[in-house]
Amino acid sequence: MSARPRLVALPGYADRPEPDVLFCGHCGSHAPDDGTTPLSRVCGRCGLGLLIGAAPVLAPAPGDPFLLVDGQLTVCGVSHGAEAVLGVQESDAVNRRVTDVLMPADCEVDGGEVLVHLLMEAARGEGQGRRIVVRPSAEFGIRFWARIGPCGPPRAALVVLSDTGLR
Repeated sequence: MSARPRLVALPGYADRPEPDVLFCGHCGSHAPDDGTTPLSRVCGRCGLGLLIGAAPVLAPAPGDPFLLVDGQLTVCGVSHGAEAVLGVQESDAVNRRVTDVLMPADCEVDGGEVLVHLLMEAARGEGQGRRIVVRPSAEFGIRFWARIGPCGPPRAALVVLSDTGLR
């Protein structure tokens, strides 16, 4: 019998049609897609972020701005690109409520419930990804399309920002 622990697939991950794309939680660069598993979870390019997995349709392209939000609706990661477009440093955003950083664009009409619902669903590992228009919490004239879906491990919601509804 092997001394290695027995590995099991997490629910919702093993039945995906395509394998997850691994990307850095800081710079957004992708791990090599050569069929091998990286030896380290730390990004080999920047050395600052952990490798996170997401479905190919949800994963950010290298350089895309994105946030990682946990099940408590707390920001647990901000990409280098998101720091620039949101005007916030990662150290100031991490461990804060996501609504301190990002709000739905029409929150004055509907409140923040739509965004909160999508983030909670994604952080539980559910859903296939949805799009919503968001804005920085302190700004009213800036709008981004946000692609929201599950990522991990650890389980979290991935929020990829874009200035267009495409991709």
